Amino acid sequence: MLMWEISSGQPPFYGYYHDFYLVLKITAGMRPPIVSGTPSEYKELMEQCWDANPKNRPKIETLLDAIKGINKKFREKNNNESFQHDLNDKNNTLKVYTNNSKISELLIKSKMHRFEDLPEPKNASEEEQKALHQEFYKCDDAYSPNLHPEEQDGLEIPDNIE
Repeated sequence: MLMWEISSGQPPFYGYYHDFYLVLKITAGMRPPIVSGTPSEYKELMEQCWDANPKNRPKIETLLDAIKGINKKFREKNNNESFQHDLNDKNNTLKVYTNNSKISELLIKSKMHRFEDLPEPKNASEEEQKALHQEFYKCDDAYSPNLHPEEQDGLEIPDNIE
């Protein structure tokens, strides 16, 4: 997930509630979508790290060597102009994600969860990935008045209870 965070500039599953349902989706094989413009070698390495079977993931030495190789290739073939263009694209993407403060507030708060009897982790195909993302809810959905009746608003527990 660190590799995804580096390539996207965002935490994984940004905008999703970090709860039991997210854990179930990740266990079922859901992974964050690869950011466009991510080098194919980096993408392949990242996907190897996401393998549900830890034995199939690269060792840290292999990972380090591969990242050094990717970095070297990038420096050799890129000139300053294309690098600056990539940075501008990333900065524009970051602005989109940092503008919604309500969602940011939901994700900044850390919580300890205990999950028992989770299914065995698995890898999902591209089609399964799409289905997992489509049926999943996002944090901004919580602000939709259509999700629950107004009568339930009085039953909600406020965040500022100490």
